[in-house]
Amino acid sequence: MKEIILAKYGEIALKGLNKNTFENLLIKNMRRRLAPLGSFSFDRQQSTIYVESEDENTDYDAVLEKLKTVFGIAVLCRAAVFEKEFEKICEGTYEYLADTLEYARTFKVEAKRADKRFPMKSPEICCELGGRILEKFPHLKVDVKNPEVTVTVEIRDTNAYVHAVKIHGAGGLPVGSSGKAMLLVSGGIDSPVAGYMMAKRGVHISAVHFVSPPYTSERARIKVEQLCEKLTSYCGNISFFCVPFTEIQEAIKDNCPEEYFTVIMRRLMMEIAQRLSEKDECLALITGESVGQVASQTLKAIACTDAVCRMPVFRPLIGMDKTEIIEISRKIDTFDISIQPYEDCCTVFTPKHPKTKPTIEEIENAQNSFDFSKMVEKAVEETEIKVIKF
Repeated sequence: MKEIILAKYGEIALKGLNKNTFENLLIKNMRRRLAPLGSFSFDRQQSTIYVESEDENTDYDAVLEKLKTVFGIAVLCRAAVFEKEFEKICEGTYEYLADTLEYARTFKVEAKRADKRFPMKSPEICCELGGRILEKFPHLKVDVKNPEVTVTVEIRDTNAYVHAVKIHGAGGLPVGSSGKAMLLVSGGIDSPVAGYMMAKRGVHISAVHFVSPPYTSERARIKVEQLCEKLTSYCGNISFFCVPFTEIQEAIKDNCPEEYFTVIMRRLMMEIAQRLSEKDECLALITGESVGQVASQTLKAIACTDAVCRMPVFRPLIGMDKTEIIEISRKIDTFDISIQPYEDCCTVFTPKHPKTKPTIEEIENAQNSFDFSKMVEKAVEETEIKVIKF
C-alpha cells in the first residue's frame, strides 16, 4: 500500500503574488531536513505539499519527526493513497486503519472533496463510508463531537487520501523568508527561546556569544554551543561568533562607575554585535530581554542600550514572564542545558546596586570617561567564527 506525507501550511496560504516564493523556500527547507533519511519527491497542490519517498522501506515515523520542527508547516498527516473509486477507498480504509479502528471505541468520518468531479458529495462520502466501517467493525460507535478516531478522506485532483492522525506542525513561516538576524546568546534560559521565536517568523539566525576568560570557563562556551545545536532543529545551520570580552569588561570595571557597569557592558556588546552583523549581512539584532526581569531590562535601561543601535533590535520575550519562557524552553529542549551551572560574562563584575533608571546622558558621560573604540575593534577582529550544523 502506497503511503505519503501531507504537509499542510497555514499562514503561507494567505500570501498573495509572492506565495510561490514561500512555497519554494519551504520545500527547500523540508528537502534539507529529510536528506539524511533518503530521497523524496515534493509536489504542491491546494495549500498542501505531498512528500513521497523514493525508497519503499522509508520509516515514515522518522520523516514525521523531522518535519515536525520545520517552520511553515501547520499540520502533518501520514496518509494512504488510493484511486478515486469509492469501493477501492472503502477497502483500502479497512486495511490501512485496521489496527487503529480495532482498538478504538468511537469514530467519525470527515470528507473533503476538492475534486468536484467526484460523483459523491462530502456528506454522502461520510455517511456511506461511516456505515461501511460500522459493518466491518461492529464494536465501534459514531461520535461526531468527541471521537477517539477521526477518519479523514480527501478527494483531490490526482488521488484519494485517507488518514486518521493529524500532527501539529511548527507553524510560522519558512526560515529564511524574513531575512537574517544576529541573536545575542548568553547561555541562560531566555536567549535560545528568543531565537526560536524569531526563527518561527521566518528569520534565519546567526548567534554571537561573549566570553571572558579566566572569569568564564570553556565549559560555559561549550554550553552555549550546545544550545545553538538544539536550535538548529528549528533554525537550520547557525553561524556562531565567539567574542573575547575580558579586556573590555576589565576596562569598564576600572574606569566607569559601578552602578552603570551592566548598561555600559550591554551597549558595548550591541556595538560589537552590530559590526559582526554587518559582516554577516544580518538586518537586525535579537535579545532575550523581558521588561523588568533584571536591572538592565527596565524601560530606561533598555532605552540607554538602544541609543547605540543602528539597526532594529527584536525582543520577542519582552512581555512574557519567566514561567511562559520556561515552558517554551522545555518544548524546544533547551531548558536542561540552560540551567547548567556555568557562569557567563553577564555575571562577571555584577554591581551590588545597579542603576535601574539611568538616563542616556548619565550613561554616555560614564562611558565616555574611557575610550573603548580600539578595544571594540580588537574584539571584532579576534572573534572566532564557526558554523554549528543541523
